[in-house]
Amino acid sequence: MAYDLLIRNGNVVDGTGRPRYQADVAVAQGKIVEIGRISGPARTTIEADGLIVAPGFIDPHTHYDAQIWWDRLVTCSSWHGITTAVLGNCGVGIAPCRPDMREVAAWDLVNVEGIPFDVLKEGVCWEWETFPQYMDAAARRKLGINVGFLAPLTPFRHYVMGEESMERAARPDELARIRELLREAVCAGALGWSTSKAANHVGYQGRPLASRLASTDELVAYARVLGELRRGIIEFNLNVTGTFTDEDYQTLDALLTASGRPVTWLTVMIGTHKEVLAKADPLIKRGAIPQVSAVPVIRNIDLRSPGGFAALPAFRRVFNKPVDEMRTVYADASFREAFRHDLNLKLARPDLTRTRVEEVNNPELKHFEGRSLPDIAAERGGDLVDAFLDIAVADELHTRYTTMPAEEERIDVLLNDPRTIIGLSDAGAHVDAHCEAGYPTYLIGHWVRKKRIMSLERAVQRITAEPADLFGIAGRGRIAPGMAADLVIFDYDTIDTQMRQKQVRDLPANGSRFVMTAQGIRYTIVNGEILYEDGKHSGALPGQIVRSQPTS
Repeated sequence: MAYDLLIRNGNVVDGTGRPRYQADVAVAQGKIVEIGRISGPARTTIEADGLIVAPGFIDPHTHYDAQIWWDRLVTCSSWHGITTAVLGNCGVGIAPCRPDMREVAAWDLVNVEGIPFDVLKEGVCWEWETFPQYMDAAARRKLGINVGFLAPLTPFRHYVMGEESMERAARPDELARIRELLREAVCAGALGWSTSKAANHVGYQGRPLASRLASTDELVAYARVLGELRRGIIEFNLNVTGTFTDEDYQTLDALLTASGRPVTWLTVMIGTHKEVLAKADPLIKRGAIPQVSAVPVIRNIDLRSPGGFAALPAFRRVFNKPVDEMRTVYADASFREAFRHDLNLKLARPDLTRTRVEEVNNPELKHFEGRSLPDIAAERGGDLVDAFLDIAVADELHTRYTTMPAEEERIDVLLNDPRTIIGLSDAGAHVDAHCEAGYPTYLIGHWVRKKRIMSLERAVQRITAEPADLFGIAGRGRIAPGMAADLVIFDYDTIDTQMRQKQVRDLPANGSRFVMTAQGIRYTIVNGEILYEDGKHSGALPGQIVRSQPTS
């Protein structure tokens, strides 16, 4: 038999957790067809002696819903060996969408996911109205990697309820229509649906993200759709504070019961993880799987885009306002008092005590660069709030602050806990603040090779077979005959990423974003075609739309 691709003498880590073994891997028509000692002819041969051959990595938590319309390579995830990404998380997205609600959908992404409005206005083509049309348009787009879609609840509520979706629960007739549309989406291949009730998820004009207004009865009705279809998963952003309330428990319990399907939820954090996991354990045993991050978040803060403070009531005054108006608010004493009050609440926000001035535009403020806010506040004889806002206002809100992570070295506890799923990269979102898209290379390079917290085999299983199984991504996540030939070939001695993120200006409308670069990946192969060789794009765009399948 003549093969399309033959990978010779690689150390195969197949995604099952079994020990690595040396073998050849043969590919034909986009599938793995043979593993062993192979001597047949091949159109392309890769010599992988001394290299690891693993299944392509699968990222279950991304927000590339808009970016795929201007970035066919889906960067920077694809740089890190990710061959399949799940979009549509946290209940926010851009389909379905009527023409008169496009601006609302865009501002939802601005406020919740930190993607600039000008970027969305120039970069999104709006070739669809319904969710199946959106998936079909993505299939026509031709992407470098595979993508699967969750149906995000917010645009479905917008589609049926209009702007009232941000004000109230659905009426019975509206609920029935949303159920019908979700059924249509899942039957067309959506991997399930997603929602959020996180307090920091603020949508159009600073109003609550529409999914937050869905009642428990609504959510249960939508969960039943998946039970009736016997397919799909629910993704639920409960909060970003790491708490887990009795209400959270009851909601997940109701969704599991109504759907009979897995529910993956956010988030578990170091500090509260023991009590949260203990409390949630009965639900976890039934399929309520929490997501955890492999990368400590280094957050960049720009007060022109104050999404990091969305949970604080004081900041509702500045969302989606002109810069001059924002500066006036930030200088106002009553705003500052409200800000101080909110900082005492247990709400998600960057920690000013761990924040430093990273970059300023005004030459007269350059002496602040590289200095921490506590040091600056002590020198000025004021508090953190005044130091933080005074510098930004004097810099016409160009100042970039950086908040450093806490508890970095304790993340391994969560990564090793079999009750969790590794993901939570938020890739494609918060482009002006941070980037964790490189978590697969960081997991292997930092946590496995340097820290030795788990075996390479286990780490690969955690980011391949486990997300494939949980999200129902059939035929991917393992190296075995008949599986899709999504493969990553890397040098175990050098694979890694730089935690110090780089800011690049490559978005539509000359927008900028933070990225993580990869090293040590020799080849990324998608559906049997080489996508990257030593970081260089081959020109191929072999990605496919992965679609849900009914269970037996």
